[in-house]
Amino acid sequence: METKKAFTTDRLEKYQTYIESLYGAKSSMSKEDFVSKTSWKDFVPVVDDDAARFLQFVLQMKKPKKILEIGMSIGFSTTSMALTAQEYGGKITTIEFDRTACKQARSNFVRSGVDDVIQIMFGDARQVVPDFSSGSFDFIFQDADKRLYPGLLKDCIRILKPGGVFIADDTLFPVMDLDDRWNDQIESIRIFNRLVADSSELDSTLLPIGDGMIVAIKK
Repeated sequence: METKKAFTTDRLEKYQTYIESLYGAKSSMSKEDFVSKTSWKDFVPVVDDDAARFLQFVLQMKKPKKILEIGMSIGFSTTSMALTAQEYGGKITTIEFDRTACKQARSNFVRSGVDDVIQIMFGDARQVVPDFSSGSFDFIFQDADKRLYPGLLKDCIRILKPGGVFIADDTLFPVMDLDDRWNDQIESIRIFNRLVADSSELDSTLLPIGDGMIVAIKK
């Protein structure tokens, strides 16, 4: 019986290269271009182009009016989503704890013409998220410190409307060959992935987009 070929890092890179050859030219904004125009370079890594495209794709399908992003960095994913959200009247609230990142992101939003779509909330997500009312958001994208993921999940589910979409980035960390600086975040992602998969309140799957994205819908 014929078996499928092993899923290797080299194979994944070939897949990504092929996908970018198909869709890269159609993207409204690329990570490389966005980063090149950002003066501050000491920022937390941002999502890859395929992940940004996927976020835009989901927004186009669901057209959520109230969007929450947890973890903004310099605002690449925020801008990507805002370019789509402004087409149908959606608004984004984004949380970031680094003041320099907030300042740089705000500048990037103005340059990209999406600053009127985005509200920046400076602070620790562990203090900010619990203050939101139940059912406040139609769509939540989480890309903060991975150690926060398990502790924030209960509130993320609470503040998400029934039928709303929850996406979390970097969820393939447990099976990736990562730089040592990420080692202290791997176990938190492993715990988070299991919590989401076992949740009675969510229907979910984990997609090999970027460094892994869990996509869930609140029942």
